Amino acid sequence: MFTWISALFLILALIAEILGTIGGFGSSVFFVPFAGFFFDFHNVLGLTALFHLSSNISKIALFRKGLDKRLLLNIGIPSVIFVIIGGLLSNFFNATFLTIALGLFLVAFGALFLLRPKLVIPPKKYPSIAGGAISGFSAGLLGTGGAIRGLTMAAFNLEKSAFIATSAAIDLAIDFTRSIVYVSSGYVNKSHLIYIPFLIIIGLGGTYIGKRILVHISQENFKRFSLILIVIIGIISILGIIFNWKIDM
Repeated sequence: MFTWISALFLILALIAEILGTIGGFGSSVFFVPFAGFFFDFHNVLGLTALFHLSSNISKIALFRKGLDKRLLLNIGIPSVIFVIIGGLLSNFFNATFLTIALGLFLVAFGALFLLRPKLVIPPKKYPSIAGGAISGFSAGLLGTGGAIRGLTMAAFNLEKSAFIATSAAIDLAIDFTRSIVYVSSGYVNKSHLIYIPFLIIIGLGGTYIGKRILVHISQENFKRFSLILIVIIGIISILGIIFNWKIDM
């Protein structure tokens, strides 16, 4: 049964998709901590993977110009391999540990790029493979890895549409793979399946809205705002565990 709390969750999912599209970090960096206030962390992993499938299909459709095949191979293949490893390892950690780890990751990532905004990984084959592996592992274990992949891809100076489409294509392969791992691990609860159609619509609509906003706003300035928001969300996630902040659905 839907309540105002269910509506609040879906509104936050829409905000996460819009922010993730404009900031270039992917919606999971916002969606995972948002959803963590409503669901167990392992259930969040399952919902995130399914939500991302529709989100990335829409990104590819809207930003399909100039997919970079070389990056699809160098970053995509290790990402898919290591998302399986991260997803399987998530079975061995409880939700509290994973939530704290996610909060620390968000704070560290946001602070690093606020202090070093020009930081990039060298645009070479082996750093790209390493970046893909780390982003895939993070996506499998913590639910979000797009930020690390974005760092890796930024060094190649892709045109904006090509950057988003290539990242989304890699993410699509990651999400399809980890969805299988999460479903087999029991992370997708039958009672949560009612949200999937709404999340699919939100994935499409949020990407479209983000694209329209991106035309009228400086991506560099918005990234700074997004990074500050990521740090705040990370801190709130950690405090939520300490003070047991939870919203019952």
